[in-house]
Amino acid sequence: MPTTLLDNKTAVITGAAQGIGYAIAELFVAEGSRVIVADIDGAAAEVAAKQLGGPDVARGVRCDVTSADDVDAMLAAAADAFGPVDVMVNNAGITRDATMRNMTEDQFDQVINVHLKGTWNGVRKAAAIMRERKTGTIVNLSSLSGKVGMVGQTNYSAAKAGIVGMTKAAAKEVAHHGVRINAIQPGLIRSAMTEAMPQKAWDQKMAEIPMGRAGEVAEIANVALFLASDMSSYMTGTVLEVTGGRFM
Repeated sequence: MPTTLLDNKTAVITGAAQGIGYAIAELFVAEGSRVIVADIDGAAAEVAAKQLGGPDVARGVRCDVTSADDVDAMLAAAADAFGPVDVMVNNAGITRDATMRNMTEDQFDQVINVHLKGTWNGVRKAAAIMRERKTGTIVNLSSLSGKVGMVGQTNYSAAKAGIVGMTKAAAKEVAHHGVRINAIQPGLIRSAMTEAMPQKAWDQKMAEIPMGRAGEVAEIANVALFLASDMSSYMTGTVLEVTGGRFM
């Protein structure tokens, strides 16, 4: 049997019950990884884990990434089920879009907490385990919104830009311990959330994409696999745009 890219690796993926997170989990399982499907919706995480092949290859865990205790428990569950974390994917996120004039302080705080603090919790907790073992990869999900800024997303754009800075700073701290940390900036990706946007907004975004189409969740998963595996063994602190050429 050919060796797979993540053979016998333990991967933890947050926000993995659906969308991009689930697509990453699905590909990682196909590439030989055992996966912890973490999500704020524990029931959905368990359903997703069952769909991925059940307890031998995937376990569902409820995790609120804004809670350091929850993240510790998630990583402990991974170690108990499959062994210490080898690959950490910080994907969990929410949107609370509104113009700056109308955005509430609570809407700002919620998005910053889930994306920025949540990613920080995932990075620092996973890196602490990985550095002791002198190996490991971390993949953070930023967004094109963190590069160019989007109207109605001062909270989301700030958080996603922050993830880029965090990725680079953390990568410098742990590189000599054998731990690599990189980030992905997706553009317009076809999902239930994006397809629900008004047609006018969709058409405007499509007009900005040189390749003339939206991306698919599997195309983000492919890049996550590249960064998680030894194919990217000499890369750390990098940000890969997966945007169809939008805003290059």
